[in-house]
Amino acid sequence: MKLKLFGGLAALFCGPVLAAESPWNLTPGATDISQQVFSLHMTIFYICCVIAIVVFGVMIYSLINHRKSKGAVAANFHESTKVEIAWTVIPFIILIGMAVPATSTLIAMEDPSDSDLTIQITGSQWKWHYKYFGHDVEFFSLLSTPAEQIQNQQAKGENYLLEVDKPLVIPTNRKVRFLMTSDDVIHSWWVPAFAVKKDANPGFINEAWTKVKEPGTYRGQCAELCGKDHGYMPVVVEVLPEAEFDQWLATQKLAANDAAAAEQASLTQQLSMANSMALGESIYNARCAACHQPNGMGLAGVFPAINGSAIATGKIGEHIDIVVNGRSGTAMQAFSSQLSLKELAAVVTYQRNAWDNNTGDVVQTADVNAVMQGEQQ
Repeated sequence: MKLKLFGGLAALFCGPVLAAESPWNLTPGATDISQQVFSLHMTIFYICCVIAIVVFGVMIYSLINHRKSKGAVAANFHESTKVEIAWTVIPFIILIGMAVPATSTLIAMEDPSDSDLTIQITGSQWKWHYKYFGHDVEFFSLLSTPAEQIQNQQAKGENYLLEVDKPLVIPTNRKVRFLMTSDDVIHSWWVPAFAVKKDANPGFINEAWTKVKEPGTYRGQCAELCGKDHGYMPVVVEVLPEAEFDQWLATQKLAANDAAAAEQASLTQQLSMANSMALGESIYNARCAACHQPNGMGLAGVFPAINGSAIATGKIGEHIDIVVNGRSGTAMQAFSSQLSLKELAAVVTYQRNAWDNNTGDVVQTADVNAVMQGEQQ
């Protein structure tokens, strides 16, 4: 019996000792804060283990040595002042011992002051928008896992559902402040390696920060149930050495200027039906199919069908307007800031000629620009 008792106690002690290396445990992460959080987690965990070992040890000892078969007789007492003081004072001391390091860590996590870079993160169904304050750089980040993998037509990749077309890029050794908000429903931006998990609420701004020491790629995802494609909203952060980040930032500014020039030049271009349909299909599958479905039939009672709809087969100007400006009070977003004039023209052309919508209309960039400028068609 004693051998079994010692074996049980050994098992209780082995669990806490090996917990820090367990694949099911938290990881130390890549920042000072994440390591502080991990240290706090393990401290609280070990305190809980000690309490469990003491309580269950006393209980098991009592069951073995004070059982009826050994002639034990229960004591008859009532209202012990010493016991009541003990079970009040001891838990109080334990809680104070846990509260001090926890408060210190929480204060540090909520202190974004003296940041070197501020980035606004805006969640929307189902993508992230990143805006670098003071640098005129902003872009959307969307899931890039191929549809064939999602539909089980191809083998799953190494980073299945955790890969994007444009990752957030930040520098090492600089404090980066995040401002979180949302365009529609509640999202939550979560990168475990940074110990950053903050809700993005529509109409509110929440703050978080990080300072990463080592360059690399860090992955996370939306941690709030934000709709039917919640699982398709990953977060990817590319951390670059400071010099490489500065170079990347300069490149992005040049690319923005080039894009503006390309937008202006596209106003005089005439797109063919074949080219518009090919580009429009790729844009539709990436931006529209999640709601309206690849077959254009939508979801009854949730997302309207495009195939055979009055919008997609009616006046071109009205169709362009709803794609460009969205529709207030619905999940239909405004794509004017997300797509170029050429992409907007192509996706409208595709919607007007795909499936059973055989209108024969080829929408040009000048048509889209006219609607964006408030001109009626």
